[in-house]
Amino acid sequence: MHKTWLRRLPFLLILATAVLGAVALRDEFSFETLARHREQLLAFRDAHYLWAVLAFLGAYVAIVTLSLPGGTVATLTGGFLFGLFPGVLYNVLGAGTGAILVFLAARSGFGEALAGKLAAAGGRAARLQARLRENEWSVLFLMRLVPLVPFFVVNLIPAFVGTSLFRFAVSTVLGIVPGALVFTSVGSGLGDVFARGEAPDLGVIFTLPVLLPLLGLAALAALPMLLPVLKRVR
Repeated sequence: MHKTWLRRLPFLLILATAVLGAVALRDEFSFETLARHREQLLAFRDAHYLWAVLAFLGAYVAIVTLSLPGGTVATLTGGFLFGLFPGVLYNVLGAGTGAILVFLAARSGFGEALAGKLAAAGGRAARLQARLRENEWSVLFLMRLVPLVPFFVVNLIPAFVGTSLFRFAVSTVLGIVPGALVFTSVGSGLGDVFARGEAPDLGVIFTLPVLLPLLGLAALAALPMLLPVLKRVR
């Protein structure tokens, strides 16, 4: 029993921190905060580039791992400080590492036991789990490419149905690249936005030049699930 609670402790701490962060830090990690401290951030980057990169990665990993508010602002900051490249690389590394840590904490704490219980129980839950496992790559990529589910929840679902670390890590890192490219690109142009006293237009992701490629990637990811259905229809 003692060992069981030790395994669960990291995930429970993540949940507790997420709740506290949502209440206490709701207004701290915002675009206005970034605008207010932009000169200090740029000065630190110019004087201590390596430390700036390490500090940024540490902050981004902490935000994702602890499910704190500010993931979008962190991605914009990566573009603002480091440009489209290597900014997008740092953003993907930070978000991917944080997601993997959440996955590992959830799987170790509750996921392995829950996945085993679902499989042993049978019934509808076991059938759903089996279908997810049959189309695991497609489902994992779709959850990343079509952000209908919160990022934190997308990290938990695979842990609770028994997804392997390898599949989760690969689908996470590759699946967040398209969105990271878009928001990092927006962040790289924040200097001009700040100069005009405006806020960034995050609606750019819903414009056709961005949305169509994302939908195309989502359709490609869903293809392995659709092919059996199309064959039955024929």
